[in-house]
Amino acid sequence: MVINRPTCEVCVDGVTGAIAAQSGGAHRLELCQTLSVGGTTPSVGLMRSTKASVDLPVHVLIRPRAGDFHFDTAEFDVMRRDIEAAGESGAEGVVIGSLETDGGPDVERTARLVEDARPMSVTFHRAFDVVPDADAALEGLIGLGIDRVLTSGQASSAWEGRGLLRHLVDAAGGRIVIMPGAGIDETHVGELIHETGVQEVHFSARREVVMATGDRAVTMGNDGSADRVRGVTDAERVRAIIAAASAASVR
Repeated sequence: MVINRPTCEVCVDGVTGAIAAQSGGAHRLELCQTLSVGGTTPSVGLMRSTKASVDLPVHVLIRPRAGDFHFDTAEFDVMRRDIEAAGESGAEGVVIGSLETDGGPDVERTARLVEDARPMSVTFHRAFDVVPDADAALEGLIGLGIDRVLTSGQASSAWEGRGLLRHLVDAAGGRIVIMPGAGIDETHVGELIHETGVQEVHFSARREVVMATGDRAVTMGNDGSADRVRGVTDAERVRAIIAAASAASVR
């Protein structure tokens, strides 16, 4: 089976990471902050600086806090304002997700966010991975006109969720893009593409670096390790994953 060369989206949490991803050959960026908790909305300054520093499409994560994906009225208002800020900053897309208390997509609020976002591209993020009925959720998102779903196939990693990913690609039938993400690296991205038939992949390609200021007796949060090391985007890893993904298209 011949597969078109896949689009590779790299998740970054800073300008330096965005530049590294571009250097490594990324096709598109997802921009966020605090990747250690799955990502939250980047600041307006980070949005603008990133757009000024790279020549790639940038999709901005819209998530006002860590934790679950059921947001109160105040948080929803923040999301709407952040979408406006993303558009004003020149972003090409936003990445959204809002769930009801029963775990299904919040159709009314998601529809409003999609309306706010246009003409930017809209991705529904990994909130999809905790919905109780993936097929029903997928059809609902298609009905809302969402462009793509970022998902691990409701597993801890995209590789583990490849069975559901294959099913979702088939169920989508080209009506929406299924973009796998979570734990994707150069060792299996080619096989993942072949087994699932996806045309886009999402990864972070990070490595840990020791803090320049070294160990401190005082910690700044609940996770003391976060005061000693941090993750950074590795241009060489980006390049290696893209090469492996591209090789899958010419088998």
